[in-house]
Amino acid sequence: MTATTIAVSPVAARIGAVVEGVRLGGDLDPITVDTIRGALHRHKVIFFRGQDHLDDAGQLAFGRLLGEPIGHPTASADGDLIVPIDSDHGVVADRWHTDVTFVPAYPLASILRAVELPDVGGDTLWANTATAYEGLPTELKAFANSLRAVHSNQYDYAAVDPDKVSEAQKGYRELFESTMYETEHPLVRVHPVTGERTLLAGAFVRRFAGYSAEDSLALFTLFQNHITRYENTVRWQWRTGDVAIWDNRATQHRVIADYVGQRRLLHRVTINGDTPLGVDNTPSRALKP
Repeated sequence: MTATTIAVSPVAARIGAVVEGVRLGGDLDPITVDTIRGALHRHKVIFFRGQDHLDDAGQLAFGRLLGEPIGHPTASADGDLIVPIDSDHGVVADRWHTDVTFVPAYPLASILRAVELPDVGGDTLWANTATAYEGLPTELKAFANSLRAVHSNQYDYAAVDPDKVSEAQKGYRELFESTMYETEHPLVRVHPVTGERTLLAGAFVRRFAGYSAEDSLALFTLFQNHITRYENTVRWQWRTGDVAIWDNRATQHRVIADYVGQRRLLHRVTINGDTPLGVDNTPSRALKP
């Protein structure tokens, strides 16, 4: 396998591409890995069809070519580097979010592999937070550059109507919030590879530093709506054996929870990230623990 056999075809104008000519695994040559990494930085989320040969070990071995695989800070057992995204657990990431932003050095990227899918439904949406920032008016960019937001895991991204919470969901929530984390991030982070400015928001945001709860909600709504404008998004219809990789420093994502009564199982490998820097070069900082 060489990079010359690889074809990268955009799915949407601002985000997403299908990569063909690659059989994912831990034995890829450095040129191919660099080509994949370059496509990821350019398109933010990339998709691979027909990776039916891949198992957990192969997915993890491939992940190590992109960086250091890590577990979830609260929802994974020690040493568990494969995280099942399983509807049988009652867990549905059905709100826009960037993964694990309640810690300072949140993940660089994630690799998600479809294992079992519903007959219909269960698509995933991604949004490009770099084009979202670029689309802001000049004055709003300057304001965004000055803001810092507090993110916390005291938000269950499987949240549903409290009267309809299952025992599985209650158990997951207790695990997810077993250690409380709070981190203050710049609203605008500078991507360490591309140099792009990206909006760092999503459902783990609890408040903006220096602003009341009411004003924080208004600010969150303003910037979050810019991120999830249709032109900044791509929608992926999964097939068994598909793999998606996204740059967690420049995207948000969410599932469309339209598959009630059917199982949806995907396996995720997460790659360790770095601490964000704002446009003034000030890093994120942990508040709790």
